[in-house]
Amino acid sequence: MEEKQNWLQWIAERIGWEAIDKAMLTRKVPKVNWAFTLGSTTMFVAIIQFITGIFLTMYYSPSPDHAYDSINYIMNDVTLGWLIRGLHHWGASIMVILVFLHMWRVFYYGAYKYPRELTWILGTFLLLTVLALGFTGYLLPFNQKSYFATQVGSSMAGVVPVIGPYLKRVLLGGNAIGALTLARFYSWHIWFLPALLVILMVAHIYLVFRIGISAPPVFAEEDEEA
Repeated sequence: MEEKQNWLQWIAERIGWEAIDKAMLTRKVPKVNWAFTLGSTTMFVAIIQFITGIFLTMYYSPSPDHAYDSINYIMNDVTLGWLIRGLHHWGASIMVILVFLHMWRVFYYGAYKYPRELTWILGTFLLLTVLALGFTGYLLPFNQKSYFATQVGSSMAGVVPVIGPYLKRVLLGGNAIGALTLARFYSWHIWFLPALLVILMVAHIYLVFRIGISAPPVFAEEDEEA
């Protein structure tokens, strides 16, 4: 038993576990309500998205000729494939809703004010990244619904003043949706945007631990009166 404790102490001294524990697990937080769990819930859904996405890439084929068939194969022939794809499909929508609710809560309580302005800015970029993940992932089944939805989305990008036509060509990889569009969306969906999401999440969570969370105004007033 003593030897085990010595090993634990040896590891703790080298990774700074006590500081990590103080910053993450035993830190003091103000009295809050259920709305303050929206951020951690969003992070939990993001982890589910990462895990299910990894499993889906094992069977998905990012080509116009095989994309739809590979989705059908996952849904009908892969063991628990319907569950993995369902979690990923509905998790995307749930994640967007949770991010909006989380940002609404922050805005409602005024938690974006000093000294948490940078936390709010990173949260805004997180929202945009989540929306981009949803948009790029929507095309991947490559059915009629996803095809025309992407057509509408790219057309909206095309009407941006000055850079609109160029932006549309960058999105589609040309003037129309095709094999290059699907490959480009797939690459953004599984590589670039998830990497950006992780970087932003780590920075966002660091600031939350570094600066702390704000209490609801009613509790802050009660603390001042006390």
